[in-house]
Amino acid sequence: MTDQNFPWGHDKRFNDFPTYFKNKFNGRVQKVAVDAGFTCPNRDGVKARNGCSYCNNKSFQPDYCGPEKSIAVQVQQGIDFYSRKYPTMRFLAYFQAYSNTYADLEVLKQRYQEALAHPQVIGLVLGTRPDCVTPEILDYLAELSKDYYVMVEYGVESVQDKTLDRINRGHHFAQAKWAIEQTSSRNIHTCAHLILGLPGETRNDLLNQAREISQLPVENLKLHQLQIHKGTQMAVEFARQPEDFHLFTAEEYVELIVDYLELLNPEIVVERFVSQTSKNLLIAPKWGLKNFEFVVKVEKRLAERNTWQGRLFE
Repeated sequence: MTDQNFPWGHDKRFNDFPTYFKNKFNGRVQKVAVDAGFTCPNRDGVKARNGCSYCNNKSFQPDYCGPEKSIAVQVQQGIDFYSRKYPTMRFLAYFQAYSNTYADLEVLKQRYQEALAHPQVIGLVLGTRPDCVTPEILDYLAELSKDYYVMVEYGVESVQDKTLDRINRGHHFAQAKWAIEQTSSRNIHTCAHLILGLPGETRNDLLNQAREISQLPVENLKLHQLQIHKGTQMAVEFARQPEDFHLFTAEEYVELIVDYLELLNPEIVVERFVSQTSKNLLIAPKWGLKNFEFVVKVEKRLAERNTWQGRLFE
C-alpha cells in the first residue's frame, strides 16, 4: 500500500486525531476542560466508595478546573488561555472530571447549556462510564447533536470482565458494548478509553482487545499505558506485590502499539497512545517522554516495519 492509498486519505500510517479534527471542522478546534461537580457511582456508595483502583482524578485535571468555579467561568478561562495564540479558534466544552452523565436529566441539561451558552463553544465532549447513561439521557444528547457536536467518551478500560472486577470498575464489558451501540445508533459521536497493561492481562489479551474494539461503532479511541499514581489503591497493591505488574518500557510499548494498530479497524480515529501525569503524582513508569515524542517513535517504527493501522484488520 502506498502512502496515498491509506483509507483515511493522507500519508500518516495511522488515522490520527489532529488531522481528522482539523479536516472535520475546517479549522482549529480545541477542547476546554470543565469540572461540573459530578461524582461517580464508584465513589458515592451506589457501587463502591473508593473508586477504581487506578484512579486519581488529579492526575488529568487542569489547574484552572474546579467545581468551586462556575462552568461559565471555567470555559472562559480555558478559552482565554488558548485564544492568545489562535484568536479564531473554536471550542468544545470537555466535561472531564468523574462521570459527566451521572445526574438527573434536568441537572445535566442545565450544566451542559451553561457551557453551550458561550458563543465560541460549538459542542460538548462528555467523559463518563458505560453504566451512567440511560436511554432518556441519550435521547436528549441526540437532540443536542442536531445543533452541536456531541461526543460521549466512555471509560471502557478493558474488554475482560476479570480485569474489570480486579480494578473495581463496577461494570462488565457487556455494559460498555451496550452503551457504545446505543449512543452510535442515535448518531452521537463515540469515543472509547482503554488502558494497556492492567494487572493480569497478557500481550495476547491486549491484541485481542484491538480486535474486540474494532467490532464496535467506536469513532475515536484513546489509549494509554498503565501508570501507577499516588493516592490510589493500585499504588498500595504495587508496593505490596510489584511482581503482579508488568510496566512497559517505552520501547516495549511502542512495539505493542504498532502491533495493536495493525489489528485496529482503520475507520477508528486514534486520539492518543499515551498519557502524562504530573511528576509529583507518578510512581511508575517514568519514561521522560512527552506525548508528541512518543508519537514520533510510533511513526518511525511503523515506517521501519512498512505497516499501518488496519493492515491485519478483518
